[in-house]
Amino acid sequence: MNTKPSSRHRILMAGAAAVALSAGMVQAEEVTVWFWDPNFNGAAMAEAAARYAAINPDATITLVDMAKGDLEQKLQTQLASGMTEGLPDIVLIDDLRAQVYLQSFPGAFEPMSAHIDHSAFADYKVGVATLDDAVYSVPFDSGVAGLFYRSDILAEAGYAAADLENITWDRFIEIAKDVAAKTGRPMFSHDIANAAPIRMMLQSAGSWYFTPEGELNLVDNPVFREALETFGAMLQASEIWKPVSGWAEYTGSFTSGEVASVPFTGVWITGTIKSADMPGQWAVAPVPRLDMEGSINATNHGGSSWYVLASSDEKDTAVDFLSQVWASDVDFYQTILVNQGAFATFLPARDGEAYSASDDYFGGQAVWQNFSDWVAQIKPVNYGIFANEVDAAITAQFPALQAGEDLDGIIAAIEAQARSQTQ
Repeated sequence: MNTKPSSRHRILMAGAAAVALSAGMVQAEEVTVWFWDPNFNGAAMAEAAARYAAINPDATITLVDMAKGDLEQKLQTQLASGMTEGLPDIVLIDDLRAQVYLQSFPGAFEPMSAHIDHSAFADYKVGVATLDDAVYSVPFDSGVAGLFYRSDILAEAGYAAADLENITWDRFIEIAKDVAAKTGRPMFSHDIANAAPIRMMLQSAGSWYFTPEGELNLVDNPVFREALETFGAMLQASEIWKPVSGWAEYTGSFTSGEVASVPFTGVWITGTIKSADMPGQWAVAPVPRLDMEGSINATNHGGSSWYVLASSDEKDTAVDFLSQVWASDVDFYQTILVNQGAFATFLPARDGEAYSASDDYFGGQAVWQNFSDWVAQIKPVNYGIFANEVDAAITAQFPALQAGEDLDGIIAAIEAQARSQTQ
C-alpha cells in the first residue's frame, strides 16, 4: 500500500510539536494525538493516519510529540484542573499508569467497549484498561517478555537452544554460574533501582502487588516471597550479573558483548539488540518462570495503549480512526512490525506474513511467531494506581536482599514503606 499521506492528510513532526497541513483547506475534522517517541509510537501513528486518509479524506490527524514525562505531567495537570481546553483527542498512556488516570479522573476517557471488539486483543492488555466492566483503550504495543541470549556464548559453555526452553529461574541461575565460570562473562546486567524482575515474576504467576480489591498483597503473598527469594539468589551470585546505572549503561552492556543474555525486558528491546550488528549470534527463548505452581513461561514488561478523551469535540472521528485502523487493519500491523519493530497485541495480526517470517539475526528463528504465541498466554493482572510507589519500596530493599538479610524483615520493610505511600 502507498503510505504517503494525501495532500489533505499530510503530517509533519518536529521536536515537541506537529503541524497538520490541509493544502489551503479548512478541515472539519481534526484529531490531535499526543504521544512520545517519534521513531516508534509516532511513526506507527503516522502510518495509521496515512491509511485512514483513504477511508476519511476529510479528516486531519495532527501528531504532537513530547517527552514521556512531559506528556504525563501535562495530562495530569490538565485533568486535575478540570479544564478540557488544550487536551488532545487521543493520547498514548503507559499501561502501568492506566489505572491511575482511569480511577483518578472518572469520566475523562471515552469507554471503547461499544466501539471495538476487545476479544481480538490479548486478554492481559484489555485488563489493564478495564474499570467497572468498561474497557477504555485501544491496545497497542506489547511488552511480552522473552529470554534474549547470545547463542555463541552459550554454545561455548556447552548449552544449546533446547537447554533454555521453558526453564525455571533457578535453572537460569545454575546456567548463569556455569557460563560465568566457563566464559568469564556475566549472564546479565541490571540497574539496582529497577524493580522489573519482581514485576515480571509476579505476573508470570498471575499475581501482583495488590489484590483485585486494591489492598496491598505483599506480606502474605507466596508469589511475592518466591520472587524476592529468587531474585535475591541472583543478586547474591555476583559473578552472574553486571551492575549498571541508567539506560545507556544497561543497553551498552549487551550491545558491546559484555553480558550473555537480556532476561528482564520486553519484545520492544529487539531493535536495540539488532543495532549491535551481531547477526546469527543472538537467539530468543521463553522467559523463565518461578519454581512454583501457577507460574508460566510468559510475562510482560512495558507497553502502552491509545485512549480517547471524553471531552473531545472530534470524539466520533477519533473513535472511528482507531476502530478502522488500529482495531481492524491486519496489514497495518505487518507494516509497523517490519518498519518500527512494533509488536502489537492485535491477535489477528499473528496470521500475517511478517509475524511468521524467520529472522537471520536470530539464527533463522521465527521470533515474531514465538512472541505471538507467548503474548496470548500472559496472565492479566490489575496494575492498580500505586505500582510506582511499591516499586520504590522494593528497590529500597534490594541492597538488603543482595546482602542476604532476613527475608521476613525485608518483606515487612517493603510493606511498611509501601503502606505509608499508598494509604
